[in-house]
Amino acid sequence: VQLQASGGGLVQAGGSLRLSCAASGPIFSINAMGWYRQTPGKPRELVADITSGGITNYADSVKGRFTISRDNAKNTVYLQMNPLKSEDTAVYYCNANILGHVGGITLRNYWGQGTQVTVSS
Repeated sequence: VQLQASGGGLVQAGGSLRLSCAASGPIFSINAMGWYRQTPGKPRELVADITSGGITNYADSVKGRFTISRDNAKNTVYLQMNPLKSEDTAVYYCNANILGHVGGITLRNYWGQGTQVTVSS
């Protein structure tokens, strides 16, 4: 099982980006999926997450600006970010709690490889 994130880049303040993260491999089902971010010297922090039923949760710093969604048929989670601020600059990681078949039935959290988002002011 692996998560593949994409969609990061360089954008001016006030602009927008859309991140995607697709899960692949021997998956039975996916519970919560989410996005985290990390800047140098700071711990990784939750940006937003979404349950399999579509219930969402956001960090206060992104409420009203970011939207998380998922396509269960594609095992994919998205993060629409708009408008972006310079303080949103970070490496963004996707996370998913997956019931899979990896050397037996397993339930565990998986992380994507991280995608850089840079917002210039």
